[in-house]
Amino acid sequence: MEKWELLTDVRATLGEGPVWDEERGAIVWVDILEKRIWEYRPADADLTSYQLDQYVGAAALTESGGLLLAMRHGFYAMDRDTEKLRALGDPEADRPANRFNDGKCGPDGRFWAGTMSMGDKPGQGALYRLEEAGRIIRLVEGVSTSNGLDWSLDGRTFYYIDTPTREVAAFDYDRETGRIERRRTAIRVPEEDGYPDGMTLDAEGKLWIAHWGGSQVTRWDPETGRKLDALALPVPLVTSCAFGGEHYDELYVTSARVGLSTETLEQHPLSGGLFRFRPGVKGRSPFRCRDL
Repeated sequence: MEKWELLTDVRATLGEGPVWDEERGAIVWVDILEKRIWEYRPADADLTSYQLDQYVGAAALTESGGLLLAMRHGFYAMDRDTEKLRALGDPEADRPANRFNDGKCGPDGRFWAGTMSMGDKPGQGALYRLEEAGRIIRLVEGVSTSNGLDWSLDGRTFYYIDTPTREVAAFDYDRETGRIERRRTAIRVPEEDGYPDGMTLDAEGKLWIAHWGGSQVTRWDPETGRKLDALALPVPLVTSCAFGGEHYDELYVTSARVGLSTETLEQHPLSGGLFRFRPGVKGRSPFRCRDL
């Protein structure tokens, strides 16, 4: 197993939500608290950023090459060439103390993203799906910290993390309607491993989970709930991961430095950086959202 590689030391306050853009040959991720989107092209180490005016919890690729964003004040479409934003709707306009935290495009071409309380109040968030007509559907309520999400290879199961539960929940998923139902626990994360944060599925149907407070990404079998592998990182706050590269055999990992003491940052100076592994298995290309 190859050791981690630091790709760029951007020192993100709260790096999150990496997604591989095959058309640009770049990994795209967000720094939520700095209101910034990063884009890094490994082939020539080109680093680009887009500065926004509000917290940005997640970015998803669209079919035309734009981005759909889940931000503090709702969903937006972004043109990367002009950097112009277009508001699509805010499902929590009545909850000003909340923000979006993580999201991903689903196999149905819809954007899925969830919220959380900025004051860490439990049960204040929810998981949403953005529809083609701009409608927003609430899927799960009573969420504390909405985080990682992905779909099984056969498209019949949806996986979801509400971080404080220390579990990966599984739901039956209907691609035609987008409906999820019959919630159950697929994976339980032990306390000593830290909290489960973002995640991604590999080409063998196994889940890779980033561990907040755990200094690692781990690989699990969601059918048995068994941990298969663990990759250590030199930072305590590991936030999310995504496969990319020309052959999707590279695992990109984001991290954070928010709330760390001066002493901890001195011990872990690479906190907030973007890392890469070659874990020996491949991922799949990310789904692209329909243009809205």
